[in-house]
Amino acid sequence: MSDVIAPPSVRALAREKGIDLAKLARDLGRSTIAREDLEGGRSVTGPAGDTSYWDVDHSQYGPVSEEPMSRFAQVAAANLAAATALIPQVTHHDRADVTAIEALRKELKPEAQARGVKLTALAFHVKALARALREFPRFNASLTPDGKTLVLKDYVHIGIAVDTAHGLMVPVIRDADRKGLWQIAAEIADLASRAQARKIGPDEMGGASMSISNLGGIGGIGFTPIVNPPELAILGITRTETVTVWEGDTPRPVPMVPLDLSYDHRVINGADAARFMTYLAGVLADPRRMMV
Repeated sequence: MSDVIAPPSVRALAREKGIDLAKLARDLGRSTIAREDLEGGRSVTGPAGDTSYWDVDHSQYGPVSEEPMSRFAQVAAANLAAATALIPQVTHHDRADVTAIEALRKELKPEAQARGVKLTALAFHVKALARALREFPRFNASLTPDGKTLVLKDYVHIGIAVDTAHGLMVPVIRDADRKGLWQIAAEIADLASRAQARKIGPDEMGGASMSISNLGGIGGIGFTPIVNPPELAILGITRTETVTVWEGDTPRPVPMVPLDLSYDHRVINGADAARFMTYLAGVLADPRRMMV
């Protein structure tokens, strides 16, 4: 693993301790290394980097049982902890009118059945996000580990977070900006199904421009998804709600989907995020713009 993400202070400490950061990254199964990883292998810190106070005999308070964390879950937990510790993250909250999308899905339902494809709202979100990433190339980028260079990508790959029995997996839809809704919908169903069956290969899970974490089928009105490095942002989606919109003195119920964009503040500022989300919400409100 050559592209190890670590701040200069961590690199200096590694040299002082004689620690090979590339080897440590391979051992931990991730590319982001924090200071606490050099201090006894801890991936989450308490005060002054000491987590010993977390070591509690919980059975003294009542009955307990133990469930071992899988290797997959341990790697994911360590990566999320490091991302939270090293990346200054901000979450921008917005919502989009999905009246037109829901009407189009209803209109296309007979064709979807004939094709054997379930045209979910997520397919529209993937297509809209792909268009937004082309419009705002700074979001379709990664920061080099030394923090000095922004790598702008001339491709658009969208990661789809899938909740499975063995942990969260993020397979990737390649070249989403060049694919139609039917193809995207079919790929979402295929990737989600194979993720549940643990049949997703490593080559199908890397290199995303940005990822989507969709909780719409479960619930919630908003959350703060954690950026998955080396991506610079992640889009969260929760359950569509009916919102009253006033047109003059006339109230109108409108189905609105909450959107939560977490981003790396080292590269993206608040105004960038607001413009990005305004554009994304506009594309979702008028799905014809996805087809152009």
